[in-house]
Amino acid sequence: MPILLQESIDALKINPDGIYVDGTLGGGGHSSLIIKCLRNGRLIGIDKDEDALAAASAKIQAEAPRFTAVRGNFHDIPDILQSLNIPAVDGILLDLGVSSHQLDTGARGFSYRIDGPLDMRMDNRTELTAHTIVNTYGEKEIADILFNFGEERRSRRIASAICAERVIAPIETTGQLASLIERTCPRRKQGEAHLATRSFMALRIAVNDELNPLFSALTNIIQKSLKPDGRIAVITFHSLEDRIVKTAFQKLAAPCECPRDIPYCVCGKEPIVQKITKKPIRPSLQELAENNRAHSAKMRVAERR
Repeated sequence: MPILLQESIDALKINPDGIYVDGTLGGGGHSSLIIKCLRNGRLIGIDKDEDALAAASAKIQAEAPRFTAVRGNFHDIPDILQSLNIPAVDGILLDLGVSSHQLDTGARGFSYRIDGPLDMRMDNRTELTAHTIVNTYGEKEIADILFNFGEERRSRRIASAICAERVIAPIETTGQLASLIERTCPRRKQGEAHLATRSFMALRIAVNDELNPLFSALTNIIQKSLKPDGRIAVITFHSLEDRIVKTAFQKLAAPCECPRDIPYCVCGKEPIVQKITKKPIRPSLQELAENNRAHSAKMRVAERR
């Protein structure tokens, strides 16, 4: 189920004759509504997950003349658009969360709720998997991943338990890892989130290198691929992601680097975007009640000047 669906469509201020990019196509939920808002416009759907791309394309195939599916990373939007002879677009949507299809497919290894191989790759063309991290990385490396990417306070305890367990036998499945984490850090109270939640998120972020290139990717996309008055909406599910998006938008909205004690700007750097959202947009109470996965979602919007 797409999160912040109507809010993201409203944020993009869709021109029926414009060109739009869904840079994280996923299940195609957002794209299905975007394309219904178009008359003579065009939608480019991008995803590095081959399965997601095929499923979304099938869902939107009735709109084929106005829809182009591309397997790739949203970081490469400028290059992808250039290959399609599109200089710039009217709007870009990025939903940075893992898709429902990925979470619900045990063979992909994203969820602690469904037993499957420790994989977690969004793009199966890449080599690094969660199995590699869990079974070959050093204890400190694993602890750092869990702490830095999952904000897991018990990262050292979990990393120590992982390294002790894999001496006996490799940790092969999501079920094995989830069970190990739960034994290592039992729930403190009834109803508390599963203790593997943060660790699984951290491993997924590390496997797919989701945070390191995000700032530069956003600034590059906005400057090279967005038309004047075009909008970009970014949905995040992690405080670190949201912080990067917030910082990128702030840097582009106020790029002046002059010392504060100078009364006027001498560096000549002018704003590239206008921030549309001072605070992130969050799901409504109704959406939260209907979709548990929406609870951590935040959306920030900026407009190209």
